[in-house]
Amino acid sequence: MNCMNKDHGCAHICREAPGKGGVSCECRPGFELAKNQKDCTLTCNYGNGGCQHTCDDTETGPVCGCHQKYALHSDSKTCIETCAVNNGGCDRTCKDTATGVRCSCPVGFTLQPDGKTCKDIDECQENNGGCDHFCRNTVGSFECSCQKGHKLLTDERTCQDIDECSFERTCDHTCINYPGSFECLCNKGYILYGLTHCGDIDECSISNGSCEYGCINTQGSYECVCPPGQKLHWNKKDCIEAVKCLPNGKPAPRAQLTCAKSGGAEVCSLSCPSNALFLADSENSYTLSCGVPVQPGKAPQKRNATAALPTCADTLAPPIKQKARFKIKDAKCHLRPRNKEKHRDSSRQNLQGGQFPCTDDCQVTFVNLKCDSSKKRRRGRKSPTKEVSHITAEFEMEMKEEEASDSCNVDCVRERMKQKLQSAMRTLRKSINKQQFYIQFSGTEYEVAQKPSRVPEGAESCSTGQVLRDGKCVSCGVGTFYSGEQEQCVQCPPGTYQDTVGQLSCEPCPSTEGQGIAGAKNVSQCGGQCPAGHFSADGFRPCQSCPLGSYQPEPGRVLCFPCGGGLMTKYEGSVSFRDCEAKVHCAPGHYYNSSTHRCIRCPVGTYQSEFGQNYCITCPGNTTTDFDGATNVSHCKNQLCGGELGEYTGYIESPNYPGDYPSNVDCVWTINPPHKRRILIVVPEIFLPIEDECGDVLVMRKSALSTSITTYETCQTYERPIAFTSRSRKLWIQFKSNEGNSGKGFQVPYVTYDEDYQQLIEDIVRDGRLYASENHQEILKDKKLIKALFDVLAHPQNYFKYTAQESKEMFPRSFIKLLRSKVTRFLRPYK
Repeated sequence: MNCMNKDHGCAHICREAPGKGGVSCECRPGFELAKNQKDCTLTCNYGNGGCQHTCDDTETGPVCGCHQKYALHSDSKTCIETCAVNNGGCDRTCKDTATGVRCSCPVGFTLQPDGKTCKDIDECQENNGGCDHFCRNTVGSFECSCQKGHKLLTDERTCQDIDECSFERTCDHTCINYPGSFECLCNKGYILYGLTHCGDIDECSISNGSCEYGCINTQGSYECVCPPGQKLHWNKKDCIEAVKCLPNGKPAPRAQLTCAKSGGAEVCSLSCPSNALFLADSENSYTLSCGVPVQPGKAPQKRNATAALPTCADTLAPPIKQKARFKIKDAKCHLRPRNKEKHRDSSRQNLQGGQFPCTDDCQVTFVNLKCDSSKKRRRGRKSPTKEVSHITAEFEMEMKEEEASDSCNVDCVRERMKQKLQSAMRTLRKSINKQQFYIQFSGTEYEVAQKPSRVPEGAESCSTGQVLRDGKCVSCGVGTFYSGEQEQCVQCPPGTYQDTVGQLSCEPCPSTEGQGIAGAKNVSQCGGQCPAGHFSADGFRPCQSCPLGSYQPEPGRVLCFPCGGGLMTKYEGSVSFRDCEAKVHCAPGHYYNSSTHRCIRCPVGTYQSEFGQNYCITCPGNTTTDFDGATNVSHCKNQLCGGELGEYTGYIESPNYPGDYPSNVDCVWTINPPHKRRILIVVPEIFLPIEDECGDVLVMRKSALSTSITTYETCQTYERPIAFTSRSRKLWIQFKSNEGNSGKGFQVPYVTYDEDYQQLIEDIVRDGRLYASENHQEILKDKKLIKALFDVLAHPQNYFKYTAQESKEMFPRSFIKLLRSKVTRFLRPYK
């Protein structure tokens, strides 16, 4: 066989063996001859055996291997990277697979086309991240936040309106909550200052309260006063001459008591034509006054009532007074319309001709009745209780001195009057005992007390002066009176008015014309009054126009105010000082001086917001202004601040907060905590204008000495909250402001805690995670949450009462997680 023969069988090279008549096989470089002397096997010497890294020769051929931290590919030749080398080139997570490393990204990131890089997902791009209000993208996540006046709920998506009105001390008087905001309102007679505070209006500083003579300011109101010899007009502003009694004159009786016998029993009736006041003190008691007492203040006062007007009685001798208490068995204090059948029987008797305590020489001017009912148990356990009523009656009578004579002087006449009144009281006692005492209002007679009537089942009964509305008893409103005849509220007829609820009659209007609207709620609605710019002798028509040089801004007046300084008005019937032709037109913050004819700046503590006025308004309450020439009530500021503090929790705030603080204040507080307690301060936010170059400063240190240990000091605005522990057991705090700019200031709460918890408290307040999240910052600004947080800080063991559903609804999960780890770690030794 030779190599020319194709059957020689050599894999690579065939060589003829000389002289042997045969062939031998050889291999190309890098290969070795196999044992069968024909085939060629690859070795590592040829192309490293096809291996990428290392190659080992074996009987079956080269075996590939890889360097450290690399893995052999499924082709058994190639080496691939593993996660052990530079994290496999991955940005975040690397996983080894048969085909190599596989990169992945955590939640909040997405893998880029290079298969290795992770890019943050901006969740806010899609549906605002699910946030109600604001969405802020963060690395790998996002954060929702809310508009001012809202808070983020624990789902960390939903925003809810903060009900500021649910906080303590939000408003001095009335608080109205709005979405994202709130508004403070003040009671009548008060005005708002400092955004949330109410101060009494000094009406007397506003054109003397429009009083003709003197003006006295009171809390929430004011009163006009008159000089001796004059009394207040019904309009409560003007003064008119006090009425003098004629020699033989006698004022019309305000009340009339009549007694007579009917069927052998005494029947007494009290008629109240006007000046009556009915007060249902409770279901089983009431007070009734009829007439005008000589000494004001004895009768129950109506709302906004001034002292009773002087009458002709002022010139008479002191009144004769009699007081008695009557007991009625088996009767209840219900002022009910008189039974019509009983009324018909007794009406046949001539009540007017019966016994009457006064003849022409005396008057019953005032009666005050008070009726009380109570239940009294009869003897014996099974005996039912019975109603017992007591009526306390006070009578005042007046007499004419002219009745005195030589035979009976003034004292003698008075004694006779007393005897007559006592006799009348005895008669009255008999009539009350027989339940035959009646009071007459607006033509209807009422029983003062009666036996309890059986009310049909399911029927509701209201006390006199009230009617049933939607299942509730409500008093008849102003402008109406309770009619016992009709048992309902009836409008006051024209010529009368009623300014008090639940009354049994209406008061006659001062005007003699009997005009006015039906249902008048006060004297000003009586009608017939002179309009603004006019006057008359009694304030009613016919009226005259205010002459040139005078004005009158209110209706129903008896005079016009002079412009002063010889000034004239543009026309007759002027209604304001601005109609006076002043020589200069004063701007807000000034008033016109009619003597010098110049504009004068409003003094400190007063303001004027309008043009062309001749007065400045005194600041409300205890406030004052920083400067003269103030133009608005907002310039009025409360300067009260400072004090000694030492409770478990409390707060310090800049004067006039949340309004701007005043200038040139120096406030000093001292916090002296109880024994073995330390102080924690939270500054939610602070507003001090930086333009002042540190003219307004808040400093907290151990004592007043400037060299003592300082815990906190700032002269700038910070809206990011901060919490810190005091470096000393006691704290001396000072806030000073200069004459420069002003700001909202601060309200800084504090809490004292057991010094045994010092390590825990400091661990919490020094952790940056407490402030890192915007939601955590809002917790330190939320008054309700800070109160709960302070509860935990003051008593850390109370934390466990907040770990249920309540705490989940109050605080974000991240905040609870932060506190839980710290409190649990601290308290573990004590469990």
